Amino acid sequence: MTHLIRATAAGGALLAAAALLAAGPAQAAPGAARDGGYLYLTVTSGDSGSGDTRGTFLLCDPLQGHARAAEACAELDAVGGDIDRLTPLKDAVCPMIYAPVTAQARGQWNGRPIEYRETFSNSCGLAARTGPVFALDR
Repeated sequence: MTHLIRATAAGGALLAAAALLAAGPAQAAPGAARDGGYLYLTVTSGDSGSGDTRGTFLLCDPLQGHARAAEACAELDAVGGDIDRLTPLKDAVCPMIYAPVTAQARGQWNGRPIEYRETFSNSCGLAARTGPVFALDR
């Protein structure tokens, strides 16, 4: 009798597993992909790509990864994820020192692919132009 009960329980578990596999992969809830975005952000110091590179992952829903995720996501949300449209700081005064940094972003914003790359004359110019988005902790 115990063998019959075990076989029936094992058969039930096998049928349940088969049903889950037949249902296909889990899908995100409708609208989940357009509730924010995710970007992999890097800042590289120097003229060539072989300089010091810092990077972080920015996830906006829920906020994760970036030290200033709430601020960065709010700024990006205001411009639809278009980094070129970020509002530069009006009162920024940067030194005229050439110490180039290259900012790069790859990912998605509201389901739209994002590719961004720009070289600034120094980190002050980067901060003045992009605000908290590329403010990566060392």
